[in-house]
Amino acid sequence: MNVRGQREVARRDLPARPRVLIVGGGFGGLYAAQSLRRAPVDVTLVDRRNFHLFQPLLYQVATGGLSPGDISSPIRRALRKQRNARVLLGEVVGLDISERRARLADGESLVYDTLVVATGGTHHYFGNDAWAARAPGLKTIEDATEIRRRILLAFERAEREPDPARRRALLQFVIVGAGPTGVELAGAICELARDTLRDDFRSVDPREARVLLVEGAERVLPGYPPDLSTKAKRSLECLGAEVRPGTLVAEMDDESVVLEAGGQRERMDTRCVLWAAGVRASSLAKVLEKQAGAALDRAGRVVVESDCSLPRHSEIFAIGDIASFCHGLQTPLPGVAPVAMQQGRYVARAIARRLSGKGGAPFCYRDRGRLATIGRRAAVADFGRVRFSGLAAWILWSVVHIFFLIEYENRVLVSIRWLWNYVTRNRGTRLITGERDGS
Repeated sequence: MNVRGQREVARRDLPARPRVLIVGGGFGGLYAAQSLRRAPVDVTLVDRRNFHLFQPLLYQVATGGLSPGDISSPIRRALRKQRNARVLLGEVVGLDISERRARLADGESLVYDTLVVATGGTHHYFGNDAWAARAPGLKTIEDATEIRRRILLAFERAEREPDPARRRALLQFVIVGAGPTGVELAGAICELARDTLRDDFRSVDPREARVLLVEGAERVLPGYPPDLSTKAKRSLECLGAEVRPGTLVAEMDDESVVLEAGGQRERMDTRCVLWAAGVRASSLAKVLEKQAGAALDRAGRVVVESDCSLPRHSEIFAIGDIASFCHGLQTPLPGVAPVAMQQGRYVARAIARRLSGKGGAPFCYRDRGRLATIGRRAAVADFGRVRFSGLAAWILWSVVHIFFLIEYENRVLVSIRWLWNYVTRNRGTRLITGERDGS
């Protein structure tokens, strides 16, 4: 037998490398895949989209500041130099736990030795799912372009509306939920109306737009320290937003929303309601509950062990927005990008340690601070004992978000767009796409 034949036989005799299947190409899934680049495993990352989306900047797409391509990167490109990784386009809809197979929507299946579920979350309407069509949330590019369509169409319709009452209703925007997403949306819409669109119309003054931010808790940014919440509220009000903490949505239809506060109800005419009030786990959490006996919390998230694995199924990990991790904590970790990133890296290390026969410490989240932007030159930063707001926080927020974009090209494009927007106060991606509802 020649040398080449000997090599081929030897290669066939080698034991198959452990197969790691990662479901979801968001922060958790992508960071897990990249962190396994030197591990002796074969990695398969499957996602129903072919791109990684930088969700923290989706609100900029929704308000015309950035285009979808600015905050998206093809997953294949992100992993193109990683020889032990492959990317598949598909949607996992079922699991065979005993056979260790993941079933795809098209009927095919993928075999795994270790499964990492990182499929993120979706909007949570707290039992009022019928509101989804009337009040879109912000989780996908389609959500962002739909919100952008609704916002811009409101001004276009107001330009043609002769009736003052109907024009006021068209220019009244209600945002439900005053977490970071709600605060960012409210500030961006105020700036869009006050600065960007100020001279674009003839029959209506965009500055007449009313932006109402409602929050069920007693303050905006309830996860932040009270002093920063107060500063954020003050910044929003300086932009022209009306902030109503301690207010819930009781009813909603195509032309109005009913708000409830202190036992009193108020009906407000509006054609544009945006949802930023809650997140629940993706549908794969239900599959894990049924097939693997996983426990779910009130938000539908999978309750995991201290190493992010499922009880009684150490070969399955759940990370990011789909996971409920509360070991040593009073409340579960929030569904934010830094948590998913750290869990992705941790799980990759845990897999490598298992292969080498070593144990490992439980996952420990290192809170490196939180940032939220309100608008131009306005943001808040919380680093525990160090807290600040204003221009310094806004610059830091901008630098951090540019740094964590996956592709260098995206970083350059976003930097240029932001600089141009800052100088000109112009949001150049103001495209109305999709259905126009007969307008």
